[in-house]
Amino acid sequence: MVGPDPHDDTSADHEQRETELLAQDRDAASVATADVDDATARSLVDDLIDADVVTPVPEDRVLVHEPSVTTFDSTTQLAVFHRGWTAGRDADAEAE
Repeated sequence: MVGPDPHDDTSADHEQRETELLAQDRDAASVATADVDDATARSLVDDLIDADVVTPVPEDRVLVHEPSVTTFDSTTQLAVFHRGWTAGRDADAEAE
């Protein structure tokens, strides 16, 4: 008697599909930072200043992200950083 045809074996298909779904979940949960334009960045930074999360230092022409004590000279860089920093903290909180 002949054994099962190795071309009909689909046992690895399930594992591959599960890996693809996990990658899609990870992509969906990630924060997009490439879409931060100047107006969006300025609005976010203004909100962060109002919330005392960011402190402007006019004499040095920089912005200080208080929770991380990181200094920026660009509102766009600060906005992108804050989005990533927030996403990282949220991910850590979910893991706990």
